[in-house]
Amino acid sequence: MMETKLISSVQNPLVKKILLLKEKSRERKTTGLFVVEGQRELELAQKGGYPLETLLYCPDILDASQIRPFLKNSKAEIVQITKPVYEKMAHRGTTEGVLGIMKAKDHSLEKIHFENKEPLVLVAEAPEKPGNIGALLRTADAAAVDAVLIANPKSDLYNPNIVRSSVGCVFTNQIGMGSTEEIIHFLQKNHIKIYCATLTASKNYVDCDLTGATAIVMGTEDTGLTDIWLKSSDQNLIIPMQGEIDSMNVSVSAAILIFEAKRQRGF
Repeated sequence: MMETKLISSVQNPLVKKILLLKEKSRERKTTGLFVVEGQRELELAQKGGYPLETLLYCPDILDASQIRPFLKNSKAEIVQITKPVYEKMAHRGTTEGVLGIMKAKDHSLEKIHFENKEPLVLVAEAPEKPGNIGALLRTADAAAVDAVLIANPKSDLYNPNIVRSSVGCVFTNQIGMGSTEEIIHFLQKNHIKIYCATLTASKNYVDCDLTGATAIVMGTEDTGLTDIWLKSSDQNLIIPMQGEIDSMNVSVSAAILIFEAKRQRGF
């Protein structure tokens, strides 16, 4: 295995490109590229079908033999970098010594396909906080939902904070994005019932039949779901609260509802 180049300067154009990809959503959208940091995340991204364009590794941290698995069936450029260069680009405090530039996927709804005849879908309307999005994706992966649909997205899916907080589950889920109207149309076209998590006109979630084709729809913690969702809902559901507050973190609520659906389906 031959390294194609060695970078020892933080002023190198490739280093500057990587920093831009990490920091600027516009740069990611314009180029269709994003940065993945860490061995586990790289492995999950490749397993999820994301093409690796460039692999950068620091031999002071990682032995060359450890990057070979990432290069199977890949024509990625291999770049060796010094420790100061790696530390300039690394997002984490703990270093793993490897970064990848990867090509983004098309997340249009037309790309979503269901193998399960009774799919379980998680829908999040206008999620904004990377930590919440990452937690939702971790829940979706843990429950092996059939798709995650993001309506009116406010954050770039390949934001490094989303990749990090999802611990790579941004790569393991089938993800579709579109407007609220487009996603409602998609669900209805595919005969998937819409269950909205909301406080009004709702039924206890354990009393809802979630065994058929089901979409569990979550709104924001601040404002909840928009009216169009409530008008399109087949059934509103609620998690009864026994304390002083009337809501929980959106990712916690989603986990409760998703795993109730899994329980009803016999896991």
